[in-house]
Amino acid sequence: MARAVGIGLQSFEKIVERKCFYVDKTGFIREWWENQDDMTLITCPRRFGKTLNMSMLEQFLSVEYAGRGEALFGAFEIWKEKRCRELQGTFGRLGQNEDAVWSLNPAGENPMLRLFL
Repeated sequence: MARAVGIGLQSFEKIVERKCFYVDKTGFIREWWENQDDMTLITCPRRFGKTLNMSMLEQFLSVEYAGRGEALFGAFEIWKEKRCRELQGTFGRLGQNEDAVWSLNPAGENPMLRLFL
C-alpha cells in the first residue's frame, strides 16, 4: 500500500508515527554538526520544508526526546552512525520559532546552538 503524503504536517514525530511519505533529510543534522558553525543561515522558498527540518533537528537533539531515537530515527540515515546516535537527546531545553532553533545550556544561560531560518 502506498504511503500518504502528509501535506501540511510540520512535526517530524507525526510524520514518522503516521508512516507518511518522507524524503530522508536527516543527513543534514550530521553535516551541520560536523561544520561546527557558530551560526547557520538557511534560506529556502516558502513551503520548502524549513519548519519540518527544524522539527526534525529539535526531536533529534532535545533531551525531551532522549531514548526515543530508535523509534523516530531508526529508519533514517542519521541513525546509521554511532557518533550521531550518541548526540540524540543530549541538548537541554530546545526551542523553536519562525526565526530560529536554539538550545540553552543546563544553567539556562547563553544559547549553545543557533540556527537561523
